[in-house]
Amino acid sequence: QVQLVESGGGLVQAGGSLRLSCAASGRTFSSYAMGWFRQAPGKEREFVAGISWRCSGTYYADSVQGRFTNSRDNSKNTVYLEMNSLKPEATAVYYCATYATPGGLNFFRSGYASRGQYDYWGQGTQVTVSS
Repeated sequence: QVQLVESGGGLVQAGGSLRLSCAASGRTFSSYAMGWFRQAPGKEREFVAGISWRCSGTYYADSVQGRFTNSRDNSKNTVYLEMNSLKPEATAVYYCATYATPGGLNFFRSGYASRGQYDYWGQGTQVTVSS
């Protein structure tokens, strides 16, 4: 059974930083791309960042480009999202997810941003940015 457990969320002032972690188990972690999504109240879940299985490709939503950094440590089965210069509009529940296809090349074309291409999701961690 695949399990993803996010941690690191919390309350931070605008301009501050947080580092989210997502620990994975139940799958050969190093074979799967990973993604981060977020969902604010009343809004759809949206793509934030994605990273390929060997870190050869990282992708970001325009709204976080330059401020967020997605990384992974395959020896620890963990993916990270470093979030800097946080803005109040970043307030949301953040989810990590595993890409459904191991080594799937479609990830690099457009799959990284598509919720439907991810098959397992964590329970989410709340990030609140106060103004």
